[in-house]
Amino acid sequence: MSKIFDFSHLSSSDISFIDSLYDTYRTNPESVDESWQRFFQGFEFQGAGFGTSGTSGEGISDQKLRAEFNVFRLIQSFRTRGHLLADTNPIRPRRDRKARISLEEYGLSDADRKTVFQCGEFLGIGPATLDQILDHMKEIYCGKIGFQYMHSNNTDVRRFMREKIESTAKKINLPVEKKKRILEKLNEANVFENFLQTKYIGQKRFSLEGGEATIPALDAIINKSAELGAQEFVIGMAHRGRLNVLANIVGKTYEYIFTEFEGGSEEEKSGQAGDVKYHKGFTSIKKATNGKEVFVKLLPNPSHLETVDPIVVGYCRALQDNHYNGDMNKVIPIQIHGDAAVAGQGIVYETVQMSKLKAYNVGGSIHLVINNQIGFTTDIEDARSSQYCVSIAKTIEVPIIQVNGDDPEAVVYAIELAVEFRQKFNEDIFVDIVCYRKYGHNEGDEPRYTQPHLYGLITKHKNPRELYIDYLLSKGEIEAKLATEMMEAYKQLLSDRFNNVRQNEIPKKGKGPHKDWEGLEFAGPDAFDESPATGVKREALDKVMKALLHVPQGMELMKKTQKILDDRKEFYEGDKLDWSLGELLAYGTLADEGHPLRFTGEDVIRGTFSHRQAKIFDDRTNESYCGLENISPSQGKISIYNSLLSEYAVLGFEYGYAWGNPKALTIWEAQFGDFVNGAQIMIDQYISSAEAKWQRMNGLVMLLPHGHEGAGPEHSSARPERFLQLAADDNMVVANCTTPANMFHLLRRQVKWTFRKPTIVMTPKSLLRDPRASSTRDELVNGKFQEVIDDPNTGKKVSRVILCTGKIYYDLYEKKIADKRDDVAIVRVEQLYPLPEKKLAKILEKYKGAEPVWVQEEPKNQGYWTFLLRYDQFRNLRLISRKSLASPATGFSNVHKKEQADIIANAFSK
Repeated sequence: MSKIFDFSHLSSSDISFIDSLYDTYRTNPESVDESWQRFFQGFEFQGAGFGTSGTSGEGISDQKLRAEFNVFRLIQSFRTRGHLLADTNPIRPRRDRKARISLEEYGLSDADRKTVFQCGEFLGIGPATLDQILDHMKEIYCGKIGFQYMHSNNTDVRRFMREKIESTAKKINLPVEKKKRILEKLNEANVFENFLQTKYIGQKRFSLEGGEATIPALDAIINKSAELGAQEFVIGMAHRGRLNVLANIVGKTYEYIFTEFEGGSEEEKSGQAGDVKYHKGFTSIKKATNGKEVFVKLLPNPSHLETVDPIVVGYCRALQDNHYNGDMNKVIPIQIHGDAAVAGQGIVYETVQMSKLKAYNVGGSIHLVINNQIGFTTDIEDARSSQYCVSIAKTIEVPIIQVNGDDPEAVVYAIELAVEFRQKFNEDIFVDIVCYRKYGHNEGDEPRYTQPHLYGLITKHKNPRELYIDYLLSKGEIEAKLATEMMEAYKQLLSDRFNNVRQNEIPKKGKGPHKDWEGLEFAGPDAFDESPATGVKREALDKVMKALLHVPQGMELMKKTQKILDDRKEFYEGDKLDWSLGELLAYGTLADEGHPLRFTGEDVIRGTFSHRQAKIFDDRTNESYCGLENISPSQGKISIYNSLLSEYAVLGFEYGYAWGNPKALTIWEAQFGDFVNGAQIMIDQYISSAEAKWQRMNGLVMLLPHGHEGAGPEHSSARPERFLQLAADDNMVVANCTTPANMFHLLRRQVKWTFRKPTIVMTPKSLLRDPRASSTRDELVNGKFQEVIDDPNTGKKVSRVILCTGKIYYDLYEKKIADKRDDVAIVRVEQLYPLPEKKLAKILEKYKGAEPVWVQEEPKNQGYWTFLLRYDQFRNLRLISRKSLASPATGFSNVHKKEQADIIANAFSK
């Protein structure tokens, strides 16, 4: 039975209601909210009960009951809003957030302070005076840590948080060894920054100073998680504090970091494009304090601060699927945010909203906020409308912990609580370390221009390390000599390693524990001259086809679904394979060979245009069945999910997944090609440039429905020109296939290559069911991907060569046949990038003397034309297309038809 009552809806005078609620409690305790259970238990423990007619029995008056109830409500107010009064800001007074926690708010007064109340019983302090109860609650909920958990509708979550907090937070008592560990990490954080400031004056490093507690916090995440069974950590963060985290948490050697300041790194010497030092990632194997080895990876991240968030969780999901049989407690994502970014960047919301969905669940991320209380030069008041920068967590009802960054013990306590929560509930949790930024946005910036008062306070403020030493000395727990020795030893270590750089003594990079990328290498200069063999045996096709046509016994299908299966069988047996079969047979044969398939997008199960139908559904129960999952017992895992309505975060997740498991075929499909517009940052910052910047390959496939078919400006173009403008250095593949067979081989080629490249495919809409766009089984068995398809039916004398790509080929072909134009050759460019220059040159040489023209249905300023002009061999190519347009296409059907007809006619005009 559900919890049917909640204390927050009652008034203190509703005694009769309390009586009826007590009757319900006595009959079925579990049917009332747990806070009420404890309230009644407190009275029963004292031998007092309640009457049934608005007067309490056993000698307890209505007035006494009312006062007890008011104290109970006051206790609840601390649990709910005590965070508004917590001392979490190390640098300036808290803003008045109208907590409304006072005696007067709850019908109490100073006259009640010495009165003993039974409510203390369920706080664990026994019957206590109101003053004692107030002091107890203030110490727990209004100290250096603010807790928010009462917004959760999950009773188990609220109970866990309340019991942990109220049993331990009043007096945080860390063992001496842990205190020394905290000081050690603060030393590392502080001395590292001071060393860089001294050696590399004026160079950007985006220092962690003011937020040094981040280092013991991350150290605590790793060590506590390792105690609870975690083996891997994947971290995403922006650039503030990144060098410090790389050095003192991830284990990137100081020599590497100093070399990047000095110049002359391996990447620089090799002539790679590279990236600035505070964007790079690193991987290491470390020993946790319990002696266990753990694997720590910090992913590279561009200046789009939160872009890495979904990539982190996607990467973790790949590890969980591929190495830990789905055990989410083995791999922990750590997302480190800035306060302005976590509140302002929409990608954070998208990623948080994904966190509990079956397709994207990774068992929760630990979100760590380095809260500098400023965004570049923007004050808090101008940075968000929410109460806190982490209020986004309330969207998914997960706990929020705010903690004063000047109290590293409180920080470590908060972190260890967060780790316990994550491992127990497998949900996200947010820890907001409220600190400050010692310098401006970077070390050369003057923050006093816009925040003179704040930076006046910061200038006079001791750093967290100094404050912690003062605290420990005051407690007599360490000697000043020990602190000095630790600092000097670390300085000497840095100096020695700095000298190693000057002497070119750089240690070799280590390797991680996984072998997924072994055997794969960066593509060489001739990698795209010829596609690898991707044909399959006929028996393999038959095996997959049998699985695709199977319907489990007792499953009842909708008539339209049954017709799709019947048509599949007819097409296959008639040796006229349509687009859906080309796709599905590619997925099935790869799975049968052991390759996993992960495929997401907003409508990918059936396909936006209902052609795919990767799963069938029972018409009565809605239970699904996927034939691709049932090919053979040893096949690769099939994961096909309809995504939430997101492009940016979902594309990032799949990019991360493909990065984490290069053996899988990982696909994201846009509902319509233009939907990719919302993910452009991910394309610019990762998909097109990660290999050049960070030497990271990725084999993600993007399927983008594209084609001018009169659907208006929004659903005509996947913006191929954008991808082609980004194309350079063989960084990705851009293709537009015209046959199911070529699509089949393109998809299989993706995992048969000895390297990995992102592949962007302009997929068709009308061709999905166009009988002209069909292939034979033999083309799947004996063929391979064709970068260019020559015209098979030309006369001896060709006067014009039409070059084109995509579905317009079929319109051109129909015109050629109708007009019997054997003097025109139509050549399809199936792979736009890397452009198959040698093959095209050979074909054009065959038609030497003929006029070459490029025909596209896209406007002149869009599509492929401007890209082709980059190549010398196409400088004399004539264009036939729509005129230049600001919009991708007209919204008027009649205009579209006329434009299309004009393009086709002009392509053949003499």
